[in-house]
Amino acid sequence: MFLQRTTWPEVEAYLEHSTGIVMPIGSTEQHGPTGLIGTDAICPETIAGGLAEAGILVGPTLSIGMAQHHLGFPGSITLRPSTLLAVVRDVVNSLAVHGFTHFYFLNGHGGNIATVNAAFAEIWADASFAQTPSGLKMKMGNWFAGKRVQALARELYGDAEGSHATASEIALTWYAHPEAERRDKLDPLRAPYGPIRDAADYRKHFPDGRIGSEPHLATPEHGERFYEAGLADALEDYRNFLAS
Repeated sequence: MFLQRTTWPEVEAYLEHSTGIVMPIGSTEQHGPTGLIGTDAICPETIAGGLAEAGILVGPTLSIGMAQHHLGFPGSITLRPSTLLAVVRDVVNSLAVHGFTHFYFLNGHGGNIATVNAAFAEIWADASFAQTPSGLKMKMGNWFAGKRVQALARELYGDAEGSHATASEIALTWYAHPEAERRDKLDPLRAPYGPIRDAADYRKHFPDGRIGSEPHLATPEHGERFYEAGLADALEDYRNFLAS
């Protein structure tokens, strides 16, 4: 069940039996020579499609995140941390007006984690200063950190998984969009590792955009397995979240 494909009476009826919603969130940033710029939004959105089929209400994907360090590569778009924080606050507060109480952000981008959690803290702080219980529960779940997904990545790629433009996320995007599979030669085969700073520093140390990864190992068939693993992880985590 997708929020944008429902009518307001259908949302009203949904709220009679559940006040939880899943919000996919990602980023629009480079993912190396063979990875789609929309990878970090496509991955959680794809998994959220399975949640929608299970009867869970899924909101519109927040597809632009905190990705300033990728601006050295054409096509990347970023929000400032303060802007993303404000967006998350407004989304949660808008839906809370209608009676939603449980907000599960299904995330595909590590750079969003600190800011989204800070947005949650700001919402709870507003309630604390107003001395009015918010009644809101918020959680971020990172699809790439689920126990099944992590186990599968270790099984298929070992330490070739890397930390950006990873084989697992590339595989999942190729499962969702098989026409996007690219087999350009990567040089070096495994990208270097290192810290992330600003955009110029990133481009200097990671010239093709990857960090520690060998995405040529990915296949659409692997992507289907990551979808199944990611969906199982997300369903379990979301249901536990509601039950808490």
